[in-house]
Amino acid sequence: MVENYLPLWSQEGWDSAAGGFVERLDIMGKADRAAPRRIRVQARQIYCFAKSAQLGWYPQGREIAIKGLDYLLAKAKSPDGRPGFVHLLDPDGSAINLARDTYDHAFVLLALATVFELGGDVQVGNEIGSLVEFLDNGLRSPHGGFLEGIPATLPRRQNPHMHLFEAMIATFDATGDPVYQNRAGDLFGLFMANLFDSRRQVLGEYFEEDWSRIEPASVEPGHLAEWVWLLKGFERITGCPTGRYRSQLLASAVRYRDDVTGCLLDEGDADGNIRKFTRRLWPQTEIAKAFIAQAEGREPGAADEALKALDRLYVAICATTCWAAGMINSIATTDRWSISYLPPRSITSSARSRKPRGFLVSMWLSRPGWMRGKTAWLY
Repeated sequence: MVENYLPLWSQEGWDSAAGGFVERLDIMGKADRAAPRRIRVQARQIYCFAKSAQLGWYPQGREIAIKGLDYLLAKAKSPDGRPGFVHLLDPDGSAINLARDTYDHAFVLLALATVFELGGDVQVGNEIGSLVEFLDNGLRSPHGGFLEGIPATLPRRQNPHMHLFEAMIATFDATGDPVYQNRAGDLFGLFMANLFDSRRQVLGEYFEEDWSRIEPASVEPGHLAEWVWLLKGFERITGCPTGRYRSQLLASAVRYRDDVTGCLLDEGDADGNIRKFTRRLWPQTEIAKAFIAQAEGREPGAADEALKALDRLYVAICATTCWAAGMINSIATTDRWSISYLPPRSITSSARSRKPRGFLVSMWLSRPGWMRGKTAWLY
């Protein structure tokens, strides 16, 4: 991570001529400078470098994160005079999709919170307030939660709300302001009332405008695992017990594992049947984080499962694929690889100082014969 990926993405991954982070690299680790740039990617990269600096992994990350945030605010915030961030930029920095996407705004808030945590910059704090005001005035739904964006579309999804939940937890951590703790609580209430199917113990993905679940339900095991991690974070900042939900979600997630590799498959139905037998990388990082969260809660056997999940990431990815660029998009039966942006979110999240998360990850990274920094990191 420190020796290979962060330097690569801070240099080749930054457009020194036009500004901004590139969307992806080619198989040789060279930037695709012609690809349009999603705002969520800009925000994720800002998070990546700010978090790396905060952890002490890459002190230069602070400067890179601030540079990225300056670009994001200059190019993507209100270029058409309307509040909020646009969805897509041309490589020259001009806006080419003016939609306001709620999922994008969740990651912008996460980026702002992480940069704010580096030093409490007043301007960044004001940007946090401005974004949350836009969420309330522009994106809130009369049926609860938030619209998909402006313009509003259907179906409604749990995914933007999951990432807003994450961002509110992070913003509370950064600011200590209980308003964000309360906002995370509102989203936890939405999870209990609408998103989580307590009878089948799975998470719905798609909903009608009034939160009626669209059947047959689509289940993404990676999201089941991701909620385990986030619910542990919510419990940490509020004291609200979430153990029952975490156990149910994790038990459901592992029903969708591939028998041969142990990897989470991409999609199933609510009865545990598999719909997609592909294995993207991000669910593998999320199942590792889920077991780390359970280990933190002293769940028997969770620490061993976390280490096994991290082992799978190494064996299935690093030993066979493009370590220099840092990431492939999926574990599949094809020889075509997609190399995208590189937020090391999954492991930087896991490697915070609280035990046993940081202990587990540092123990894994330091195992004899294993090359630190040669894991594919994916969000």
